[in-house]
Amino acid sequence: LFKEKGIWDENDARVPKAGDIIFYDWGDSGKGDNKGWSDHVGIVEKVENGRVYTIEGNSGDSCCRRDYPLGYYEILGYGIPAY
Repeated sequence: LFKEKGIWDENDARVPKAGDIIFYDWGDSGKGDNKGWSDHVGIVEKVENGRVYTIEGNSGDSCCRRDYPLGYYEILGYGIPAY
């Protein structure tokens, strides 16, 4: 839906912003080719020092904060809501 509406960025297209929806492909081949299907989502809280900080539900059966390096190969991309 984000792609259809033109409010989608691939993992390496830009630095995400707070409020973006982050999509993951845990089954990525390790190439980071962004060609798989999303199997988990979260909300970007912030980006600092080359890391994206997120808030995610159903992460270890709880809601928690996580962080990943920018460009992490299992990040599929970002939905950019018009807040």
